[in-house]
Amino acid sequence: MKAVLLAGGFGTRISEESYLKPKPMVEIGEKPILWHIMKLFSHYGVNEFIICVGYKQHVVKEWFADYYLHNSDITFDYAKGGEMTVHSNISEPWKVTIVDTGLNTMTGGRIKRIKKYVGDETFFMTYGDGVSNIDINALAQFHRDHGKIATISSYNVGQQFGVLDVNEEGCVTAFREKSNTDGGLINIGFMVLEPAIFDYIEGDATVFEKTPLEELAKQGQLAARKHDGFWQCMDTQRDKMKLEQMWASGAAPWKLWE
Repeated sequence: MKAVLLAGGFGTRISEESYLKPKPMVEIGEKPILWHIMKLFSHYGVNEFIICVGYKQHVVKEWFADYYLHNSDITFDYAKGGEMTVHSNISEPWKVTIVDTGLNTMTGGRIKRIKKYVGDETFFMTYGDGVSNIDINALAQFHRDHGKIATISSYNVGQQFGVLDVNEEGCVTAFREKSNTDGGLINIGFMVLEPAIFDYIEGDATVFEKTPLEELAKQGQLAARKHDGFWQCMDTQRDKMKLEQMWASGAAPWKLWE
């Protein structure tokens, strides 16, 4: 199965970095967060990627163009016209297709534009700004078992503040600390989609999380697998610093690979 990664947005909430590069290219431990996501998929045997780019797409293309070079031992023999010899290659066995899906295209439109690269196959799809220790193989099996057009991964975001328990008369019956059961479930990406999904996307202006997913839910064609492990979106500079600290500690929860 291929993995489709959305990497074309403007990343305005992390503008300290995104004015120079797309948010998925913001680095954690000297590697773009996009690389971290791809390493997770690769850990589970998924090595073919379709990356939907838009804003500052050249940054993504140039990084991957140089990736093989930067991860190999190489001799340049200028006496032989600059002949290059690769002595060892430690880069991943990835096949990466980078597709210009437009500057202002919405999430649904970006998915629609890569239809010809997916073909008639079931595929993974996720956002280029969130890392997790999610079990990709278990997600795929869950999708197969339920037989729906789309499966999303859900996650309990918890509650940031103290919680008030209030009765029907408006009286506070308890004031307590937050717990993991207080938050709501959200869609964290890491989806499995059937090719039929393209029929639910009208065009570039379609927001995937709106009409397509809402229509699938109405038709009983949307499943959700709850993820109880680690997930963190890099939405702000504060999020980036949190992930950077985890990586520097040597115990980043999403690093399942050796």
